[in-house]
Amino acid sequence: MSKETVSIIINGEDYQVPKDSTILDVAKDAGINIPTLCHLDLHNLKAVNKAASCRVCMVEVAGKNNLAPACVTKVSEGMDIKTDSIRAIKARRMAVELLLSNHPNECFTCPRNLDCDLQALAKDLGITRIKFEGEKKEYAKDTSSASIVKDPSKCIMCRRCETMCNDVQTCGILSGLDRGFDAIVGPAFNLPMKDTSCTYCGQCVAVCPTAALTEVNSIDKVWSAIEHKDKYVIAQIAPAIRVALGEEFGMAPGTIVTGKIATALKRLGFDGVFDTDFAADLTIMEEASELIHRLENNGTLPMLTSCCPAWVKFIEHQFPELLDIPSTCKSPHIMFGAIAKTYYAEKMGIDPNKIVVVSVMPCVAKKAEAERPELTKDNANDVDLVVTTREFATMIKEAGMDFTKLPDGEFDKLMGESTGASVIFGTTGGVIEAALRTAYEWATGETLEKVDFKQLRGLDGIREATVDLKGKELKIGIAHGLGNARRLLEDIRDGKSHYHAIEIMACPGGCVGGGGQPYHHGDASIIEARHKAIYEEDAGKTLRKSHENPEIIKLYEEFLGKPLGHKSHDLLHTHYEKRDRI
Repeated sequence: MSKETVSIIINGEDYQVPKDSTILDVAKDAGINIPTLCHLDLHNLKAVNKAASCRVCMVEVAGKNNLAPACVTKVSEGMDIKTDSIRAIKARRMAVELLLSNHPNECFTCPRNLDCDLQALAKDLGITRIKFEGEKKEYAKDTSSASIVKDPSKCIMCRRCETMCNDVQTCGILSGLDRGFDAIVGPAFNLPMKDTSCTYCGQCVAVCPTAALTEVNSIDKVWSAIEHKDKYVIAQIAPAIRVALGEEFGMAPGTIVTGKIATALKRLGFDGVFDTDFAADLTIMEEASELIHRLENNGTLPMLTSCCPAWVKFIEHQFPELLDIPSTCKSPHIMFGAIAKTYYAEKMGIDPNKIVVVSVMPCVAKKAEAERPELTKDNANDVDLVVTTREFATMIKEAGMDFTKLPDGEFDKLMGESTGASVIFGTTGGVIEAALRTAYEWATGETLEKVDFKQLRGLDGIREATVDLKGKELKIGIAHGLGNARRLLEDIRDGKSHYHAIEIMACPGGCVGGGGQPYHHGDASIIEARHKAIYEEDAGKTLRKSHENPEIIKLYEEFLGKPLGHKSHDLLHTHYEKRDRI
């Protein structure tokens, strides 16, 4: 932004503000609230939704006949602005009333009830009735995918999802369709989501202000499984859940609630309660071994981490010529499912066919991942059901628990131990740091005294670092957000990259910013708080290297044999496939 300033007046007060700012920007800095709906400023992602389509932020500018949308109108010298004039207020009300006139009137049963921007805005503007009755657009819901439900009838053409999909994630799936009364946002030709190149990252869901885009709801299926007397239902929770779930119950972002989660899962009726961190440690055993094997045997480099299903689907659609570079490791929660239905079932004397594995994930894409045919064994999915952080919070509320007052519980012991290395899987840079903690000791034969690879940390979209592996320099690349991943992959494809290993996470911030996490409404400070808390939990762990986990050591001694061995390859590794780009 330019350092030049201009003098303006807002609501009778004089201000000196940066030139080229919008009215909305300067009003926000001055503590003046101008309501918005379509506007979404993702400063940390360098993206702004500039549709200016909702006309909710209208203000009065002296000397102008028409009201001005504050979100896109630039300030100028001497501008006299009224944000609270009767004319502006009436225009805002009219804009929302017109949106409501063409919006389904089903708030009680809507997935976004009490968490809907349109609903909240109507309340703030004092709208208590539908002023304009008449015809409403009607579209069938798209329930074709296992991850995302698209309900075009609730689309208000704010185009936030379009900005996220095209400008941030660069997937190019969503765009404006039709005109006038029938206008909606959707895939080209309004194709079903499953027939597109959608990665199911869920970032469109995260920014949608209504319920035009929501995750597939699996809560009823989980309740049914728990109630089934012949089923043994196991729950596992991902690392990023523990630093975000509390937000659903009024706790500050970044509050660590690991113990309360264990208690809540047990009270909900799960037969086994586990932490996916155990499987993250298992993933490192395989992934670090794979990296060392490639380095020592002139294997394909760079090796890319494969824990994120959205980014895996992204490379399958967008860069199929590079499918030999991702690690073949399954993601941690899928590994957990595979081990639960073999090793755990054997140790506990349980029929594997009776085990139902439920994953509580910060991710919408995990739902579709669980149904991938290559992630099955003997016609049974490794993971049966996936619920997001938001869905898990709903289940806790349904059960009537006061989550903030729950005592801290423990996860079950068998397959229950985990290290700090597994916790940091929850944020960008964490997976590759965890892998290096183990790879360093295995490659050098020396004890790694300082386990914090701080050069790998941060929230910059693309980061790189060089790690000294006893005289051998290992060049590491890290990207979060699929737009940043695209830049790295293009460099690899074009021979401009000389990395040895790369971590990619589809969601901005990594799993802490996952599409299934509590809505952060573009507030970067929330992601930062979750990110910081992940490292706090890591630092508080007694064990901080995956290969030191005694439960993991026992698993290999009793069941798997060795990393990259025959049994490990059969249960813990997978393959990828070229997919059409649509």
